[in-house]
Amino acid sequence: MGWFYLLLEKREKGGEIHMTVENQSDDHKTSIAIHLTDVALDYPKNNHGFRRVSEFLTGRFRKKAPAKNRFFRALDEINLTINKGEVIGIMGPNGSGKSTLLRIIAGIYAPDDGVVKVRGNATLLAGVGTGFQGDLTGRENIMLSGSIHGFKQEEVKDLEETIIEFSGIRDFIDDPIRTYSAGMRARLGFAIISNLEPDILLLDEVMSVGDHEFRKKSRARIEELIKGDATVVIVSHTKSIIKSLCSKVYAISNGKIVTDGDIESAFEFYESEKV
Repeated sequence: MGWFYLLLEKREKGGEIHMTVENQSDDHKTSIAIHLTDVALDYPKNNHGFRRVSEFLTGRFRKKAPAKNRFFRALDEINLTINKGEVIGIMGPNGSGKSTLLRIIAGIYAPDDGVVKVRGNATLLAGVGTGFQGDLTGRENIMLSGSIHGFKQEEVKDLEETIIEFSGIRDFIDDPIRTYSAGMRARLGFAIISNLEPDILLLDEVMSVGDHEFRKKSRARIEELIKGDATVVIVSHTKSIIKSLCSKVYAISNGKIVTDGDIESAFEFYESEKV
């Protein structure tokens, strides 16, 4: 039995994830937007499960590792509560579990253990142009992204001009996305997601994209979302961005949250991990 089947099997026996969109009448019931309790997630190890081509050619097959050794723990006993309207930073070295944590909150991954509760529409902007279709134009990708996030075509059409203006790539908006630079894709992605006004905005290493003016606009847009009671979680290696926007910062290492939200403590731990 390969690791892909094992992964599905583990998901069936795994933790819980609850994602609800509350109406205005429910707002008074709780101030909590995100609540994670003892959350854990296992990833399959790349060197087990799938056979190498050389094994089929030679007929020499490796002995499979025991099931318990085919996974590594990407997140371990994560306990985290984020209130509505808070801006939270997550810092840590590469491979520490930052991006995985955002994907758990977004509902992309289900936990193997623990409980994830998210109240509101959580939208993830990760990497450069994640989710874009390369053969479609920028304009067409705006419409596609809006539809994916549950907006009617006419609603997205009403936002289209605002998104294009914010992105600063009007001259290229009718060109295929595959012709865009990494920065252009990230600018358009941020423009789309931020103007769709999600309840919870999850940003994975996108706040350093673009020139000074675009970064300034991005910060201002996040501040507008915060005033509208949006919750924002930012993963970044850039301390200046984290410090200027976040009220709390958590450091993560080897899949565990290792600080209590204090900004300076998180910075100190992050610097110690870089040595």
